[in-house]
Amino acid sequence: MKKFFSSFLFTATLLSPPNCLASSKSGTDPAPTPPLGWNSFQSYGVYFHDQAAHKNIDAMARLLKPYGYEYFVIDNGWFGEYKLEDGTNFPAEKHASDVNINEYGFFMPSRTYFPNGFRALIKKCHDKGLKFGVHLMRGIPRKAYELNLPIKGTAYRARDIASTRNICTWCPYNYGVDMSKPGAQEWYDGLIQHLADMGIDFIKYDDIVPFPREVEAVTKAIAKCKRPIVLSLSPGDTVPANEKALKVFQDAQMLRVTPDIWDDLHGINLCFEAWKKWGTQSKKNFWIDMDMIPFGKLQLMSNAAKKTADGRNTVRLTGKGTRRTCQLTPAQMRTFITLRALSASPLMVGGDLSTMDDFSLSLLQNKEMLRCNQNGVCATLILSENGIEIWRAAMRDNPKDGYIGIFNRTKTVTTYVFDTKKLLNFTEIALIDIWNNRKSQGVRLKKLEIAPHDVIFFRFTR
Repeated sequence: MKKFFSSFLFTATLLSPPNCLASSKSGTDPAPTPPLGWNSFQSYGVYFHDQAAHKNIDAMARLLKPYGYEYFVIDNGWFGEYKLEDGTNFPAEKHASDVNINEYGFFMPSRTYFPNGFRALIKKCHDKGLKFGVHLMRGIPRKAYELNLPIKGTAYRARDIASTRNICTWCPYNYGVDMSKPGAQEWYDGLIQHLADMGIDFIKYDDIVPFPREVEAVTKAIAKCKRPIVLSLSPGDTVPANEKALKVFQDAQMLRVTPDIWDDLHGINLCFEAWKKWGTQSKKNFWIDMDMIPFGKLQLMSNAAKKTADGRNTVRLTGKGTRRTCQLTPAQMRTFITLRALSASPLMVGGDLSTMDDFSLSLLQNKEMLRCNQNGVCATLILSENGIEIWRAAMRDNPKDGYIGIFNRTKTVTTYVFDTKKLLNFTEIALIDIWNNRKSQGVRLKKLEIAPHDVIFFRFTR
């Protein structure tokens, strides 16, 4: 959620996921196609609460589930006992002054923000055909260490396995776990079984990629719990370039390769960079993740910036900026969602669903965009000149059909002559202009005018 690793050598063989939408998933693979869902962080930071959860579950079931979205994920802080501003549910502190844990040190839902626990929320999700997920920080709660709580099923205690030097630099809740110590694997076994017993279907594990032994412990624990759980890995700090770590990553289903992405051109550019570097490493049941989709209303729990002593505005809460609606232009939004479709990246919506605007929904619900994404084939860059980038992805079951995105990466209107013979190796072709809902038949040359930071997104068929 916070920091980003620099780079590492990543080698993987591209396997063939089925050409299907998420709603038709089958078999034992937790994520045969890129996962589709929603995450609370961009809209609520780490201060999500029960009332907002119910509203967003209802909205997700109504607006996104019919299109294949299924994972409802609560981000960090769901266990935090925050101090609140008087008479409100707004946090008065960035990180919670206390956390709610059980007798074994396992995180429990916050009494402050989830006074009724998760039972009703999880049941509501499952009853509506959705799946429920949570965020976890690597390691063991510092509170469990202070109380020296027992490691469930063993004679060991928290202080026997905790590494007080091996800590996250930006989140104060946990110590690391020393995986060389007896009881360390049992800690993760118990924690994952605790979540499985709650009915958790998805875990976003943060600050863990640089620690492959803890990644391995988590994947082993998930295998033992016998519940299908999608595991999403986030980096924290720099990742070491070693093959053992890379092999462990592939036992998860999602690997984050960007820093936090927000509603600005910088975020779009970061996604393009990640796409070029890592996108082709996606394969069946293992997907390169480029963070959330910042459409709709954001940072709803951050009301106003505070003044520092020198008069500057500062936001002291988790996230970026204060309460606002997505600041991307319509052209930038089309670019953002098109690159995510063509890169076969998981689509996790970040804005508040209960207030989502119609334009954002029209992009998120577009069936051709989703078909391209769920095809599970990362597009390749076939042309880059004068600020124009053209990316193409073939359909898994028919390489003569596929998708093509023509991106204008410049600040000015650009004209481009689209030559189907040059770019697609054949002339008799049908094109569907996805965002403009227009069809062309038998196209050879097509003169295109592309607005700044916009895209033309075609489906092509012979």
